[in-house]
Amino acid sequence: MKFDLDTAWKDTMGLLTRNLGLLAVVAGVFFFLPYAGITIAMPEMGELEQASASGDFEVMMAAVSDLYLQHWWVFLILAIVQGIGLLAMLALVRQRPSPTVGEALGTGARSVLSYIAAQLLQTALIVFAVTVLITVGALTGLQALAALGGVIGFVATCYIFTKLSLAAPVIAIDGERNPVRALARSWTLTKGNSIRLFFFYLLLLVAFIIVSTVISLVLGLVFALAGEQAALFGQGIVSGLTNAVMIVVAICVLAAVHTQFMRLAGGPTEPTDT
Repeated sequence: MKFDLDTAWKDTMGLLTRNLGLLAVVAGVFFFLPYAGITIAMPEMGELEQASASGDFEVMMAAVSDLYLQHWWVFLILAIVQGIGLLAMLALVRQRPSPTVGEALGTGARSVLSYIAAQLLQTALIVFAVTVLITVGALTGLQALAALGGVIGFVATCYIFTKLSLAAPVIAIDGERNPVRALARSWTLTKGNSIRLFFFYLLLLVAFIIVSTVISLVLGLVFALAGEQAALFGQGIVSGLTNAVMIVVAICVLAAVHTQFMRLAGGPTEPTDT
């Protein structure tokens, strides 16, 4: 059986409708407030936004490197906090029996190290694959092959990301704390449906980018008219809000996709609390 995009979207909207209040509260605490606070408190975040808008890849990478080297500990804390929030929201929408917010946060706290380890393993796999492909092309001395290696590397990145995208729900909903087994489970669940799943993610990403860009431009202009300080404050608020909304939708998407793949695999779609 094939992954059905329409069913996944309907399930996503159903989860979003039923759990919007709780998800908004958790996302506000774990995503909106930390992200908005960092954006406002760290001027370097504004410089990163400007570098990204410039379209110069080298300038953007230099800004990213400087930012993370100077404030690595801030982003480590942020990753842990947001990891707990993400896993807690997945538990809230799909664990059965439905946990309380406190129980869901407990699941997130107990699972966050597994989640971070899975993310690091996924990143390492992507970096390794891309490095090998680009290096092989570069060793030939032919620019065309080097460029082709870069293109194949990008395709490989998209493929690996899609195949391993269900690691978070496997950890939070199924209760799998071993990061290697969580990644392997995600790879197995998506077997035979990777391309369809990728295009589902891509359509949602394009739609979100368009909507968030329009909103950011409009609200950014409104805040900019009030002065430089108001523009900085507004940038933090808009960035934090955009980040929180994206996470809420992404949580419902992952939960819906996970449920459908569990159904296709013949596994239980009403997981027990962990």
